[in-house]
Amino acid sequence: MAKYRIWLLLVVTNLFWAGNYVFGKYVIMEVSPLWITFSRWLLALFFLFPIAYFVEKPDWQKAVKSNWLALIGMAILGVAGYNLVLYSALEYTTATNAALVSALNPGVIVLFSVFLLKENISRIQVTGFIVSLIGALVILTQGNIGKLIQLEVNKGDLLMIAAVLMWTFYSIIGKKLTMPPITATAVSSLFGTVILAPLAIAQGIEIEKVTMLGASGILYMAIFASVCSFVLWNVCVRAIGASQAGIFLNLIPFFTAIISGILGEKIMVAQVIGGVLVFFGVYLTTGMLNRKKDILSSVSKS
Repeated sequence: MAKYRIWLLLVVTNLFWAGNYVFGKYVIMEVSPLWITFSRWLLALFFLFPIAYFVEKPDWQKAVKSNWLALIGMAILGVAGYNLVLYSALEYTTATNAALVSALNPGVIVLFSVFLLKENISRIQVTGFIVSLIGALVILTQGNIGKLIQLEVNKGDLLMIAAVLMWTFYSIIGKKLTMPPITATAVSSLFGTVILAPLAIAQGIEIEKVTMLGASGILYMAIFASVCSFVLWNVCVRAIGASQAGIFLNLIPFFTAIISGILGEKIMVAQVIGGVLVFFGVYLTTGMLNRKKDILSSVSKS
């Protein structure tokens, strides 16, 4: 497949992921974070398992038996925890802010890979992480770092920091798996859905309050943000490598800001400055000196 077609697919992939933030901001007004997460992945299962079966043709029993503990960890952290915290954050912060803070993911994964996977890190990579962190603080405090001393930080932005940490550990666990990626996503999604099911049933849902917008948003999250993006991501990673494909992840906050702006969300100067710092720091940490590593191979957004 021609490289320009791969680039186009990566653009589409990240556009789908950006839509998850934008739709999430609207759906959260009608459906609880728990039910958004549960229904999204329940629907996605009907697509993920057939795709995994026909594309990767895995030995299901062997794959699950040798990776069951890691799969449960991924289910708790990535399928359940990350999405619950993400949608909870959108109750308090903007879609653009949430996407900008999530842009810290690649840099944070590199940092924790050093401590947990004993990977080497250079001074420039450390500098990149610090620059990204400063950018995140600018976003969190709306350009007034003094708010940290006064503890005046948006609750939603703090929740996004927690979401970033959950996705980091999810990704690090994923790097240790010995099974195909789509299969791993399908099985971990199944485990996550089973874990969420009793909680969702206990909480209940008022179906009559869910509008067409809410239902359409959940359907979008299941088909485009969960299934299409992940499958396209893996096609592109196999074609050009994870490090090159990972650079396109920076399009998520960009697309989120554009879509949110079209829908009426005001873009602040602090968001622009903080976003630029985050992107530059991520580039230093993962792009310029780390292209040969597969740090980003498991960083695919729900």
